[in-house]
Amino acid sequence: MEEQGTRAVITVVGQDRVGIIAGVTVVLAEHGVNILDISQTIVSGFFSMITVADMSGCSVGFSELKEKLEAKGLELGVQVTIQHEDVFRYMHRI
Repeated sequence: MEEQGTRAVITVVGQDRVGIIAGVTVVLAEHGVNILDISQTIVSGFFSMITVADMSGCSVGFSELKEKLEAKGLELGVQVTIQHEDVFRYMHRI
């Protein structure tokens, strides 16, 4: 199991279209980010995806990866967000 400090949660939300998963995962692969878990669904034409990724091999800083993912989201017409896992857990605790 990966150390929690090296993991990030990536969410993608928007109108469904061809290429969303490919576009986002290519950005991750290009920068050495390993996908640990991925789930996606389409509800009434709206796409949503949540991914847990290992950042330990990432070739760029967190801020730069965030910018690249957000830019890819704009290109694809979806909203892409990335958070460190500990921040995500803290924000979504019961």
